[in-house]
Amino acid sequence: MKRSEIVPMPRFFDRYINLIDDIDLFEGFARYTPEHVFAETEKLAALGDHVYAEGKWTAKDILQHVIDNERIMAYRALRFSRNDRTQLPGYEEEILAANTTAAHRTIDDLMDEFSELRRSTITLFKNMDATMLTRVGNANQTEITPLALGFVILGHPVHHMNVLRERYFPLL
Repeated sequence: MKRSEIVPMPRFFDRYINLIDDIDLFEGFARYTPEHVFAETEKLAALGDHVYAEGKWTAKDILQHVIDNERIMAYRALRFSRNDRTQLPGYEEEILAANTTAAHRTIDDLMDEFSELRRSTITLFKNMDATMLTRVGNANQTEITPLALGFVILGHPVHHMNVLRERYFPLL
């Protein structure tokens, strides 16, 4: 199923979804791999603890956040695809970010985790049919489908890589 088949288009999450071409979800998984989106690993590593403003995350923190977010979005997709109508809460990204070991990890280690996670995410979505992909659930008071969540999973890292290129890489 394609991005254009997302109904309803969820508010807030559309900012990530619309970063992805109108392609089939699995074509998206093939095109927007962690290794492709975050291909500039040498620059990411060179950033070290640099941030573009006080209180902002390091490149490692951003990678950990993207990993955490994919896990949460995949969990939501699992629940909704299986017709679980329980309203799911949002999550506090700042709390999660403040309680990781990202600062003590390497970019390569984080990328390895991200790649392994993505393989698991793809396996989850491979086992959803069209009915499952289009079931509507509610997360953080927003109606959203597993299909939309799949495109959030693809677009969220693109968003953060754009931020890294625009605000962080000029620091090098």
